[in-house]
Amino acid sequence: QVRLVESGGGLVQTGGSLRISCVVNGRTFSDYTMGWFRQAPGKEREFVSAITSSPGTTYYADSVKGRFTISRDNVKNTVYLQMNNLKPEDTAVYYCAARRNYIISTRAPQYDSWGQGTQVTVSS
Repeated sequence: QVRLVESGGGLVQTGGSLRISCVVNGRTFSDYTMGWFRQAPGKEREFVSAITSSPGTTYYADSVKGRFTISRDNVKNTVYLQMNNLKPEDTAVYYCAARRNYIISTRAPQYDSWGQGTQVTVSS
């Protein structure tokens, strides 16, 4: 089991940028595929992006492709989500998730550990 702690959320205007981070404590970070999900009020949790450990294969939801970039630092045990050209519909609580598997999944139940979430609010 690993412990995930997100940070970096906040309030930003439409078109702005924000980077959120997730530090992973516990088992070997490199054993995990890392994902970002988000949940807006009244909506189900949805997949945003994921990255494998090595060679760092990435995958994005269509709604964020070209605007968001996921990356990881296996020395700092940290995964990042750089969010550019933010839109009001990106407003949500963003969750970091870890999957002890080398294959990306877009399905939340296939992730073993979750962070507490960080709020991202995009004003129009």
